[in-house]
Amino acid sequence: MEKYLTALWIYLAVVNIALFILMGVDKVKAIKGSRRIPEATLFLLALIGGGLGGSFGMFSFRHKTRHLKFLIGFPVITIVQAGLFIWLVQSI
Repeated sequence: MEKYLTALWIYLAVVNIALFILMGVDKVKAIKGSRRIPEATLFLLALIGGGLGGSFGMFSFRHKTRHLKFLIGFPVITIVQAGLFIWLVQSI
């Protein structure tokens, strides 16, 4: 079971770092007026484990903070994911 937990940690780190970076990239694209990263892509990455990285990216880059669905959605996703992770670790 230890190797699965390690793999899960690595997966979560990669997804969270990726979404954090994408939030910064999207902010730069927004400033430049170039083609943006679809909101659905950002939410998909949050839903598959990147909620924390998305939340940190949103506040670090001050990006999407005026959109309630992001302002509420990313933190809620993060809380739910943290609860699921804690439940999973305790059940192992």
